[in-house]
Amino acid sequence: MNECIFCLEQDLPVVEENELALAFRDRFPVTEGHTLIIPKRHAVTYFELTEAEVLAVNTLLHSQKSQIQAEDSSVVAFNIGINAGEAAGQTVFHCHIHLIPRREGDVDNPRGGIRHTIPGKGFY
Repeated sequence: MNECIFCLEQDLPVVEENELALAFRDRFPVTEGHTLIIPKRHAVTYFELTEAEVLAVNTLLHSQKSQIQAEDSSVVAFNIGINAGEAAGQTVFHCHIHLIPRREGDVDNPRGGIRHTIPGKGFY
């Protein structure tokens, strides 16, 4: 925990927060508006969150979805993703949820969405 970038960072570009969680724009966005939602308490994965923290991050997911769509009418959908553990691709070991805005035509064939995490497995 002492080396957690989210715990150490004093100037996260917070766009919204509540008692237990906060939201900020990803510094390396995959699309414009890509937002991270994290618990304020250090927890390595989503599965360590309390019920209250799950509710808090879920509240921010919903409000950020609405805010992003209000600011950008081209956003018509979202991907929500969590990497829980190193084998799943987690590199920052503080639970964080990606809210990724999607726009028509941003990829040739979006069918399968997050199923494409493992190459070749997304099409069905």
